[in-house]
Amino acid sequence: LILTGMSGAGKSTAFKILEDIGYHCVDNLPVALLKNFVDLSVKNADAKKVAVGIDIRNGDAINDLQDILMELDDDGKAFDILFLDAEDDVLVKRYKETRRTHPLSNGQRVQQSIAEERIKMQFLKDKADYIIDTTHLLVRDLKEEMQKIFVNHENHKSMFVTILSFGYKYGIPKDADLVFDVRFLPNPYYIEELRPKTGLDIEISNFVMKNKEAHEFVDKLWDMVSFLIPQYIAEGKTQLVICIGCTGGKHRSVTLAQELYYKLCGDKNYGLRVEHRDIDKDAKRGK
Repeated sequence: LILTGMSGAGKSTAFKILEDIGYHCVDNLPVALLKNFVDLSVKNADAKKVAVGIDIRNGDAINDLQDILMELDDDGKAFDILFLDAEDDVLVKRYKETRRTHPLSNGQRVQQSIAEERIKMQFLKDKADYIIDTTHLLVRDLKEEMQKIFVNHENHKSMFVTILSFGYKYGIPKDADLVFDVRFLPNPYYIEELRPKTGLDIEISNFVMKNKEAHEFVDKLWDMVSFLIPQYIAEGKTQLVICIGCTGGKHRSVTLAQELYYKLCGDKNYGLRVEHRDIDKDAKRGK
């Protein structure tokens, strides 16, 4: 297995996960040594599962990798490529948090280095057997995805859909792809006994879904999203964030995000999860 991808996309974490599931791992291998490394691995009966990390840290030598991979193909040496990616804004944020220097820095801004790296690494992404976008993944999510591929041998779903509820008073999520406003529905906030509850509680769910407009909204949204997702997959998109917003992100949007999740969770062609960004914010602010 060749583990590669964008700097800051989570390759170090991925290596730890691979080690935990029984892989012999070697990171930052010089490109020139790859063929010899593969030959040694084939001869080593104990090394049945081997992962090697090759990325932009190889500098200009990364340009030689394409020819070497073709030679391995011609020699009948079987290998897979796992490419980790993330959105540019997230990569910049991770570099700021860790205060590490990008391998292509040379005094330029991180955003410029990322743009240059993306161009240089595109041929590996095009050739990859598995692409995991870690933009919205926690460590446990990445571990789950990798276990599906390398332990359970499930078909990898390159598209990951996140359904995210939010409150407009806290701002529209910056990573939103599709945004839907459900403030047209009656607000349980104005009913005193319902105010402390959330859209995860049955009382709020019943209050919201007793409106025929709520059912019609979910049905129409499900129909549209079911049409759009295959189009995005065909276009090569790996992450889709569907945002549903109400005033505070606690009642209506939560219920409808859950309803959409229930309708979509039967589809096995993509990964799916639901999140509620602002569900607890009113409580934290003492409101």
